[in-house]
Amino acid sequence: MMKELIAKFPAQLIEALEIGEKAEIHGHSKPINKVFIAGLGGSGIGGDFVAAFIKDECKVPVLVGKSYHLPAFIDENTLYIASSYSGNTEEVLHATTEAQKTGAQIVIIASGGKLLQLAQEKTYDCIALPPDYPSPRACLGFSMVAQLSIMHKLGIISRSALDQIKSSVDLLKYDQDEIKSKALKVAKLIAGKTPIIYVSDRMEAVALRFKQQINENAKTLSWYNVIPEMNHNELVGWSDMHNDAAVIYFRNKDDFKRNALRMDISKEIIAKQTHTVIEIFSKGQSLVEKSMYFTHLGDWISLYLAELKPVDPSEIKVIDFLKTEMGKI
Repeated sequence: MMKELIAKFPAQLIEALEIGEKAEIHGHSKPINKVFIAGLGGSGIGGDFVAAFIKDECKVPVLVGKSYHLPAFIDENTLYIASSYSGNTEEVLHATTEAQKTGAQIVIIASGGKLLQLAQEKTYDCIALPPDYPSPRACLGFSMVAQLSIMHKLGIISRSALDQIKSSVDLLKYDQDEIKSKALKVAKLIAGKTPIIYVSDRMEAVALRFKQQINENAKTLSWYNVIPEMNHNELVGWSDMHNDAAVIYFRNKDDFKRNALRMDISKEIIAKQTHTVIEIFSKGQSLVEKSMYFTHLGDWISLYLAELKPVDPSEIKVIDFLKTEMGKI
């Protein structure tokens, strides 16, 4: 099942663009001076991508919240986007209850559940997602494009990121076989090890997504860090041999020159402490295209890691157990 869902990612992006285009987002009379996106897990990661994509264009701050509570600055001039594929994410529901008390301009993204019901009851602007996907982490395209569509329709951003999402689909389709082949090679190199992902700061959402997919699909611990911050602390941790670790650098040929230099030097240092250091350069023209390339590659790597282990990439019994125990209280 997960293999089919990953393979459908390019098609999902096209469907998401169509849904976003048709969505009716009316907004309110109050001007928007900040955006707050509430979401966790597979639904929340979309907000991380969106914040990165529009950073150089958006004139208002965009924050992603992954908790029960909202910061004190949420008010009637805040665009509050509640993103939960199921519509029943406990933390998002609680945060949305708080948002209602502030007069924030609320927009809902969900496939059903209590959030969609709330949107209907309160006549909030809403983008309803297809309800037949079994896993929120397989719906990144829907949440990400829906958020971009909302902000575009409310005049906060241009169509640029949405157009780049569309162009990334052609890249992913054209390179599908090469991406899968590369993913399998990488999976074989890092199987049985703890994957550590390093990226430049503008690619943090990509690294977080890759780590999350390794966690859920391959049932494997992993972590990531970003350059330059990693150079100021974590680099010192590489003072001993760690052959149980596999380091993966996701790089771009247009990374900021000082960051690229930092990656070169840190890679040289780390290569003395572990035998597995892998460097992969992106494909694509824009940040969006490069991010989608790495995201799709990372999804396939996590899938192949699951097959090599072997484990069921779709199974998340431990999360289901936690939710059941939480529901008892």
